[in-house]
Amino acid sequence: MEHIQSMDKFNEVIQSDKPVIIKFFADWCPDCKRMDMFIDGILDEFNNYAWYEVNTDELEGIAQTYEVMGIPSILIFQNGEKLAHQHSAYTKTPESVTEFLHQQLG
Repeated sequence: MEHIQSMDKFNEVIQSDKPVIIKFFADWCPDCKRMDMFIDGILDEFNNYAWYEVNTDELEGIAQTYEVMGIPSILIFQNGEKLAHQHSAYTKTPESVTEFLHQQLG
């Protein structure tokens, strides 16, 4: 999973003509650490998609811009548009994240 460290890079990534998956997180977030323990299996299952991560503390205002009210959150973008958003309350188990990705990506 590639770490995005600038708004320029973020804006470039979301312009992809294929869906891209972006995990929003913060270093201080215990639920983010929990997700890190199971995300590798999900990355393997959905390895035909580009995965990125954004630390909401590093890119000021990005969480507000994309209505990320809680972390971790998983967002899917394509052609500069947010296609789907799984809010933090639903990202606590590998099953819920996998189900969301299957629903959104097939």
